[in-house]
Amino acid sequence: MIFFNKDEQLENLGLGILDATWAAFGTLARNQIALTWVVYDPPVRVNTGGALTPKAFWDHPVRGFTYRGVERIYPASVVKLFYLVAVNEWLEKGMSQTSKELERALRDMIVDSSNDATSLVVDILSGTTSGPELPIGPFETWKYQRNIVNRYYQSLSWEELETINVCQKTWGDGPYGRERAFVGELLENRNMLTTNAIARLVHSIVGGVAVSSARSQAMMALLKRPLNDLSTNTEENQVTGFLGGGLPENAQIWSKAGWTSQVRHDAAYIELPEQRPYLLVVFTEGKAQAKNQDILPFISKLVADAIASL
Repeated sequence: MIFFNKDEQLENLGLGILDATWAAFGTLARNQIALTWVVYDPPVRVNTGGALTPKAFWDHPVRGFTYRGVERIYPASVVKLFYLVAVNEWLEKGMSQTSKELERALRDMIVDSSNDATSLVVDILSGTTSGPELPIGPFETWKYQRNIVNRYYQSLSWEELETINVCQKTWGDGPYGRERAFVGELLENRNMLTTNAIARLVHSIVGGVAVSSARSQAMMALLKRPLNDLSTNTEENQVTGFLGGGLPENAQIWSKAGWTSQVRHDAAYIELPEQRPYLLVVFTEGKAQAKNQDILPFISKLVADAIASL
């Protein structure tokens, strides 16, 4: 069972938003966008500091809309959300110990989307390191260790996670050595996520049930984005050109963006004054979309307008 209930009102609003987006952006094909939108009707059970037990939280119904939400898409830096939750699980279970360097890497991985920081986090999660190619035997062991994060997510038995792949580092110029061999000749083993899978993970964080309520709140603190301080480089602030770019200044957003020359993505939990909070994950693919800084803010504004109409 998918974690939210399909809803006719949101379906009509969501399809209307997609139609408006296709009309406004002629280069965006119907198979170059995927979207998952979850609305939190009162009584709101999220961002409460983990007031509910996990069972009570998961039993509390929410409604949503999805378009191509089960399609496997290269997630770029959005995968860092999955590494963030996994590290917190490892720390909670005593499988890893915290350190100043790990704390610094987690912050830089989420706040600044640093790939170098992510590299350390993946090494800590898996007990592996990058380097030259390995002989067959050691490489098999290395690959098994690197898939530990996949095994963790499969152990949760969430339907939305059945098809995902989260085992690769994120790169600026691409992988070399054993990392290049691991991603596969045709990149067949690269990270793959769906907007529904990401939505469920973010839902668990904002619900305070990802690992523990205290750890969920610590993760939320890293994901918080200031909308008014856009002094940093526009690509790096993860607001300009992304979902935060379509929000009024008095909105609050917790998010993780991802972009390459081929994709532009964002996953966000958003609170508008006096409105229902909501979760929105939007993926766009294709070179033209990756460059376009207007599509995600356009969709975000329409969703915010739709929320005001509920």
